[in-house]
Amino acid sequence: MTSNHKCLIANRGEIAVRVVRTAAARGIETVAIHSPDDAGALHTQIADKAVQLEGAGVAAYLDVSAIIEIAKAEKCDSIHPGYGLLAESAELSAACADAGLVFIGPKPETLSELGDKVAARDLAKANGIPLIEGSPVLADEAEAKTFFASLNGAPGIFKAVAGGGGRGMRIIQDTDEIATAFAQASAEALSAFGDGSLYMERYLPTARHIEVQIAGDGQNVAHLWERDCTIQRRHQKLIELAPAPRLAPALRARMLDAAVKLGRAASYLGLGTIEFLLDATGEGDDAPFFFIECNPRIQVEHTVTEEVTGLDLVALQFQLASGSSVADCGLDALPVPTASAVQLRVNTESMGADGAVRPAGGTLTRFDAPGGQGIRVDSHGFAGYATNPQFDSLLAKLIIRRGDQDWSGLMRQAHRAVGEFAIGGVETNQTFLRALLASEDLSDWRVDTRLIERNGAALVASAAQDAGVRSVATDAPDSTTQAGATQAAIKMDAPEGTVGAAAPLQGLLVSIMVSEGEQVTAGQEVAVLEAMKMQHGVTAPRAGTVRLLAADPGHVLDEGAAVLFIEPTDDAGALEASSAEVDLDYIRPDLAELHARINKTLDHERQAAVAKRHKLGFRTARENVSDLCDDDSFLEYGQMVLAAQRNRRELDDLIANTPGDGMVAGFGAINGDTFDETTSRAAVLAYDYTVLAGTQGYFNHKKTDRVLELADKWHVPVMFFTEGGGGRPGDTDVRNVSATGLDVKTFATFAASSGAAPRVAINNGRCFAGNAVIFGCADVTIATKSSAIGMGGPAMIEGGGLGTYAPDEIGPIDVQANNGVVDLVADDEAHAVAQAKQLLGFFQGRTDNWTCADQRKLRHVIPEDRKRVYNMRDAISLIADEGSVLELREGYGRGMITSLVRIEGRPFGLFANDPHHLGGAIDAEASEKAGRFMQLCDAFGIPLLSLCDTPGFMVGPDHEELATVRRASSMLVTGASISVPLFMICLRKGYGLGAQAMAGGSFTSPVFLISWPTGEYGGMGLEGAVRLGYSKELAAAESPEARDALFEKLLAAYYEHGKALSVSTLHEIDAVIDPIETRKWIINGIKTVPVEAASRERRRPFVDTW
Repeated sequence: MTSNHKCLIANRGEIAVRVVRTAAARGIETVAIHSPDDAGALHTQIADKAVQLEGAGVAAYLDVSAIIEIAKAEKCDSIHPGYGLLAESAELSAACADAGLVFIGPKPETLSELGDKVAARDLAKANGIPLIEGSPVLADEAEAKTFFASLNGAPGIFKAVAGGGGRGMRIIQDTDEIATAFAQASAEALSAFGDGSLYMERYLPTARHIEVQIAGDGQNVAHLWERDCTIQRRHQKLIELAPAPRLAPALRARMLDAAVKLGRAASYLGLGTIEFLLDATGEGDDAPFFFIECNPRIQVEHTVTEEVTGLDLVALQFQLASGSSVADCGLDALPVPTASAVQLRVNTESMGADGAVRPAGGTLTRFDAPGGQGIRVDSHGFAGYATNPQFDSLLAKLIIRRGDQDWSGLMRQAHRAVGEFAIGGVETNQTFLRALLASEDLSDWRVDTRLIERNGAALVASAAQDAGVRSVATDAPDSTTQAGATQAAIKMDAPEGTVGAAAPLQGLLVSIMVSEGEQVTAGQEVAVLEAMKMQHGVTAPRAGTVRLLAADPGHVLDEGAAVLFIEPTDDAGALEASSAEVDLDYIRPDLAELHARINKTLDHERQAAVAKRHKLGFRTARENVSDLCDDDSFLEYGQMVLAAQRNRRELDDLIANTPGDGMVAGFGAINGDTFDETTSRAAVLAYDYTVLAGTQGYFNHKKTDRVLELADKWHVPVMFFTEGGGGRPGDTDVRNVSATGLDVKTFATFAASSGAAPRVAINNGRCFAGNAVIFGCADVTIATKSSAIGMGGPAMIEGGGLGTYAPDEIGPIDVQANNGVVDLVADDEAHAVAQAKQLLGFFQGRTDNWTCADQRKLRHVIPEDRKRVYNMRDAISLIADEGSVLELREGYGRGMITSLVRIEGRPFGLFANDPHHLGGAIDAEASEKAGRFMQLCDAFGIPLLSLCDTPGFMVGPDHEELATVRRASSMLVTGASISVPLFMICLRKGYGLGAQAMAGGSFTSPVFLISWPTGEYGGMGLEGAVRLGYSKELAAAESPEARDALFEKLLAAYYEHGKALSVSTLHEIDAVIDPIETRKWIINGIKTVPVEAASRERRRPFVDTW
């Protein structure tokens, strides 16, 4: 057994007071420590000795080496860390061992394992304890996004690795919240625990928080029953109960067993808490629960366990640390609690009408605790104590005990006790607690962790009407003694004829910027306060002369306390006027630095690189983006990033030569003069070939992912300039975190957004490897005649032993346009941008200004001789609004014309057979081209118009070698799946399966199927039908002349039977129209079946790339 005679308490506030009192009862001397701004605190007054730390606020209490030195100097034999601050510090525990001091808590290795929340999860998993999904320690927000994506739509929650108490927690509902939440949670964790490391778990929106108190001697572990800590606000507990109400016996037993099992696996020594989440909707014995963390220390809410078990948990800590076993402490078989207890946290705070919390402060003018049977108060408060904004807002813990487990009775008793607590001089949450306790949800304990979040405003409103809190006089008694010079709130009457410059909130006075006798102007900053790590200015309320400084730097001032007093001057008007004389054109140094850095990313400061582009006849990335976007509409993301090459290049070099890491990305408006601001917005990205040949680097990918993720979330189009050389091997800064770079998400992100909104790729020049994948994944591709596009560049081809080629030999435009990779061929970048804007306009919607050709010309498109060929594109240009036709993939699948057109300003997707190619027969390429075009239009709500003139699918051995059976079928599969209206007009031939494919699978599939008078129909071509159907008769003809005559006679009969007028009498088609009425039919048809407005839901899961 280890003796314990003198203990240093490495904490402050009520827990330090609690430890002092228990230590005194055990005959142990105590040494308190304090920061200079905490000198008058209660724990310093009741301990046997108090020693001042260096520094201020929380930071002073986190200095391990200073604490150890004080303990040694004071000849202490132990250190008690309390809760929070260094309570879970393996460093402090190890330092105690090295110094021969007893640490009143777990061993260093236990703290490393259980104090680290991620390591604790790993231990729980290894011991079969149920876990909620969680990540490892997160290196950065990118890893957080990856884990969040794995939750498949469920919310997540950031948690601090090194501590609890609600610090470092943020709930995440959407990916775009991660960056801000990660930074905030990490900063909060760093401030509270000295470690900003985070991990993420799946967040249970309706959960109860149940924790089990354990005690261990390093070998054996016992539980001290459980507590319910469900009532929380912003992840910080507010009301705690013991035991947990409404917990099924078998479920309670399973949770207790799991806690003990985990403690034994950790060879736990001391007190600790094993925390679980329980689905609030599950109440049965088999309800699931999940381990979330272990807090290897005493908890704020340990009091309720003491009240229902009769144990002194702080005394138990001293016993276990001294070597007593669990059995020695009488913990082998604690009886089942029959009593109940609740703890209420009384905080110094005020609450807005919406439930938002603001820290409050001041000097306690009165502090009268409630009394009576079963009522206990643990606090560091007293009349004259001045609160300090540098520390936690917890002022007191009010604990109420009943001998039974009448929960509604316990709530009533607590409600009354809070009202009897007389606290003056500082705002508290007493009325809010009473409103909570009066809630029916608490009476029968139908609660979850979000109860306050849902009902905060209503509870605040109820609290505002509460007159049941004991009234307190506003003035302090004359006999009140301030808590200490550095903590005192300055109270001083204004000298005659002066006005005070008051503190806007409670805070530490950092500096006074004026002196007595100095002239000041109204609104001039005269002093600086610090509160919650932020500095706040104190301004002069009037112009005049400073007559008296009322406080010194280093004091904590209450809200409203005067910092200094000003005597208003007669010429105050002149002084006030002078304050308004601000040079609005003055550029501050920090702003000048920003402007300089921005300029280094722009073309006008990169003249050599720009000149090289212009010499080639090419534009820069920024020139293309500027041309594409409406004036002053582009918002650039990640403009300041640089290539990840700081290990090998100087910063100035990177700033000058790798601006934006070779990517210009953001959001802008396109065609805003025609469409509204919602429809015209788009994501715009452009690889910058002047930066490392447009290659894809680490930060290049990161900013690309950011913009693509937002574009997918918002369902806005993506316009992507793709010129560049693919992946970049030279980013040396990331070699320690990524060996291959194959975990980048850019390609998966871009591919996954297929079908969400149109994605357009625009290329000029060389586009290889990863850049080519972006190009190929787009819905529509545009390339200039100067393009060379390939899955690998020259170096990759040569490195693979596949030969040596010049860049422009790889995928030149004549290859990629004729094989279907390129949808639109542009003369140059200006032409490509113009095409992109026209293209996007079809997806943006209807336009009002249009003209059309004289529709009488349509009557003359089809020759009277049914065997004479004609130009289908003439028909298309006449049917469409003038200048609106944009043909896609003209060089590929030449038997099928696919064009975006407008009719009376409305966008349509038009596909038509070309009689000039194979007589209009549909071959494999044409089938795939049409099927993919139908997918494109269907995905983005563009109705389809089919112009049919086909003898059917192309047949024959040569075509079967091209997999025509499967490729031709794609038209029918797609046609059967579209949700947009399809209209079909037969200009001449409508034969067989090919005609059915043009109709979406069947003549009954379109909204209407109409024909010009020149239309003719049949199960196959008329000539073929005659030859097959009458082969014997034709063979029996007496002479060739007779055979020809018979053939013509039979053909005429077939034509008469199959011509449009005849077929319409049997209603296989809906109408035969005068060609002049074509546009009227189309417009009235679309009015009959209107296209749904673009919705956030995808029409198709994706659009095929081919």
